Amino acid sequence: MNRTNATPSTGGLRRSLASLARLVRVPNLFTTPPDVILGAVLVSGGRPSVPLSSLAGVALASVLLYAAGTTLNDYTDADEDAQHRPERPIPSGDVSRTRARNLGVALLCAGVVVAAAAGGPSTGIVAAVLGLLVALYDGVLKGTSLGFAAMGGCRGANVALGMAVVVGSPSAPTPPTWVFLVPVVVALYIAGVTYMAESETGAGDSGAVLVGMAGVGLAVGSVVVVATAVGIDPSDPATLAVAGGLLVWFAAWTGRDLLTAYADPRPGTIGPAVGTCVLALVVLNAAVAGLLSPAWGIVAAAFVVPAVGLSSAFDVS
Repeated sequence: MNRTNATPSTGGLRRSLASLARLVRVPNLFTTPPDVILGAVLVSGGRPSVPLSSLAGVALASVLLYAAGTTLNDYTDADEDAQHRPERPIPSGDVSRTRARNLGVALLCAGVVVAAAAGGPSTGIVAAVLGLLVALYDGVLKGTSLGFAAMGGCRGANVALGMAVVVGSPSAPTPPTWVFLVPVVVALYIAGVTYMAESETGAGDSGAVLVGMAGVGLAVGSVVVVATAVGIDPSDPATLAVAGGLLVWFAAWTGRDLLTAYADPRPGTIGPAVGTCVLALVVLNAAVAGLLSPAWGIVAAAFVVPAVGLSSAFDVS
């Protein structure tokens, strides 16, 4: 009798967990710690001069803030999703709209608190700014021209989280000015991907795909600029192998799906291109981090494994 009663309960729990995983876009969550790693490596000039526990705590905060963003996004888009994406958790009835709203707000608050606890006041302030950008994107800016900038700003602020945890440390070195341009490039890249994603449910727009391509081109160019600014030694095989290999991987991976979407712009090709560009941000972050520390570049790149693995079971875009 007990075994019979346990089966439906277990099945219901699994469905509930799967619905929550789809709501927060669980593959995407693994793309956020590399943002933090990149920021920390940039301002430290290599190995972050903070305890790993602090860096891990801020990375967790970034995951919570991202999960809040996707949850509140689905709460806001519930009516549109009912028409274009009925399989998503809210329109399918797996998660109520009220529950999604409450969960999103709770995750947002938790992200800010965890960031402040792990990285100190300056990191908490950056997390609060990131949380505000998330709320603005999922609220009044959604669907507007500023919405793309807000989404890009969220990713740039995520890199800034990693910067803040190191800059707030008493033993932190003074970083060169150019490092603060990197989160701007990340923001522009994601803004372009977000713009492209807007045509995912429409008739298709090759112009929007071109914007995504431009973002990839900007990202690749920025890695070259960073390599010049760092002064990479051409005889350093580890740095060249890690950073160069990751950069080639990023360009080839995104380029393949973007070219397919440009040749035949429709939801069936643009959607996968958007998902690829989101996941490939891990590789881009790792390539830049690898210019200063090949070891940390490899650590950042490792997050692509669970991200890609889970993308076969859960939606990315």
